[in-house]
Amino acid sequence: MEALKGSQKKYLRGLAHGLNPAAFVGHKGLTDTLTAEIDQALEASELIKVKFNEFKEKEQKKELIERIALATGSHVAGMIGHVAIFYRRNKNPEKQVITLP
Repeated sequence: MEALKGSQKKYLRGLAHGLNPAAFVGHKGLTDTLTAEIDQALEASELIKVKFNEFKEKEQKKELIERIALATGSHVAGMIGHVAIFYRRNKNPEKQVITLP
């Protein structure tokens, strides 16, 4: 899985602008159930937002974002405030919705 280019991240952030968060990270942090929920959301729509309700420190969020990306095999397209944007191309070519520039 190769890293996203800056232009691709910008494109994905633009697509994600109108999306609602698919998952919320609360005081329990990253649980197996939450990881499975994020994985399922990525499988369904390739591009999702995850909102951090309890974690206000930037370093805490950064660590959680890296753990989510590693656990789900996704790319981080960006972080805006308390919301992170994740992208993972669908393995099935027929179900791929997003074409990266």
